Amino acid sequence: MGIAEAVTTCFSKYVNFQGRAKRSEYWWFQLFIVIVYVVLLVLGSVMDPSIPMILLGIFGLAIILPTLAVSVRRLHDQDKSGWWVLITFVPAIGGIWFLVLMCLGGTPGPNRFGA
Repeated sequence: MGIAEAVTTCFSKYVNFQGRAKRSEYWWFQLFIVIVYVVLLVLGSVMDPSIPMILLGIFGLAIILPTLAVSVRRLHDQDKSGWWVLITFVPAIGGIWFLVLMCLGGTPGPNRFGA
């Protein structure tokens, strides 16, 4: 899966918390988010900072649900409950553990969340 397909898939499954997401889908979507943020920050440093910052806020709000959905589907790929996403609220170790979970491979073959 490439970046275009991953972004299209994540936005087409905007609030779909069912099924599974491969590592490539998750990480290509994360790369897309970083690229958009960097472009908006560069635009903010070149032009009037208020306009790109407003766009940055709008973009941030627009990607909350698809990012959460792809994270839950990524956990499903490992046969874990989507509630594991709440591990990020544990100070210090939670974010690191979540990063490790997102890097781990999925279960081969079907699991309780799909094929």
